Amino acid sequence: MPGSSFGELFRVTNFGESHGPAIGCVIDGCPPGLVLSEADIQPELDRRRPGTSRHVTQRNEADAVEILSGVFEGRTTGTPICLLIRNTDQRSKDYGNILDTFRPGHADYTYWRKYGLRDPRGGGRSSARLTAPTVAAGAVARKWLAQQHGTTFTGWMSALGEIEIPFEGEQHIADNAFFAANASSIAQLEAHMDALRKAGDSCGARIEVRARGVPVGLGEPLYDKLDADIAYAMMGLNAVKGVEIGAGFASVAQRGSTHGDELTPEGFANNNAGGVLGGISTGQELVVRIAIKPTSSIRTPRASVDRTLQPTTVETFGRHDPCVGIRATPIAEALLALVVMDHALRHRAQCGDVQLPVAAIPAQRPAAA
Repeated sequence: MPGSSFGELFRVTNFGESHGPAIGCVIDGCPPGLVLSEADIQPELDRRRPGTSRHVTQRNEADAVEILSGVFEGRTTGTPICLLIRNTDQRSKDYGNILDTFRPGHADYTYWRKYGLRDPRGGGRSSARLTAPTVAAGAVARKWLAQQHGTTFTGWMSALGEIEIPFEGEQHIADNAFFAANASSIAQLEAHMDALRKAGDSCGARIEVRARGVPVGLGEPLYDKLDADIAYAMMGLNAVKGVEIGAGFASVAQRGSTHGDELTPEGFANNNAGGVLGGISTGQELVVRIAIKPTSSIRTPRASVDRTLQPTTVETFGRHDPCVGIRATPIAEALLALVVMDHALRHRAQCGDVQLPVAAIPAQRPAAA
């Protein structure tokens, strides 16, 4: 199946199905010598895994990662790293009623028309289950980037359905099931999710993710721009229907005198560009937002057709997230890390010996006292 690999020098190939024996990925291009074990990867998988609260799918997967190759005596060898995550809680019988029908808003119909086969078990390759290997690969990239450049990645939910979530501080992100940078709105979010689950319906979400300590100069002219690759990666995440970088769609209403980030000897005055100019990183924070659609697999009966194109009604009985955006934050962070990792290696390969006569300006001008 084409389209299962991502990246150029740090290349990740994803494999498996939602209800198969295992899922995983192969990472090709990881530099040798990185100290790496399952303990470096598992915490990120634990942040994403199902069954962690009543607001997400109750599929009970441990998501325990196994390193099958590419590491010897605790260090990466430079050869392909194979990461395996075994599926242990499949319940394929839940999908028996949709073998010959198609869930509205899902990939059932398009997969059937493209491949000529109908595997209804949990969505197969189109399932969000396949984001677990992405998070595992992202953990490897995050460790290398942190050691080499001090780069870090942080994300949070900024909207759940029609509810805007005010930013109150990143210290709150780990304290709630929504990855919200907020403490005062959690009860409202919980009540909203409880009502959706009771109604058999779903909602979307907006996620913001930032990378800090990004080296200046990452990205290529024209078709391999850093922001273009970020958008490409984010659109590869299940249910994403929109990507913003920096000011994003708000830039439509801005004037050029406002949008263009002024440069001073002390740093950039603003970051409307989201850390990218001309497709190349400025050294400022990378600022990315993604829009996630409502979950397609819902209990509410929906009109559809069967394989003979006769009208029918579909009701999905599997275990699903009423909002897939609740577990999307660690995935978005991982995808951003994979893009930055790939471009860091590409930049090192071509421009690693470039030296300028003056030091770069700071990424951000200090706030006024």
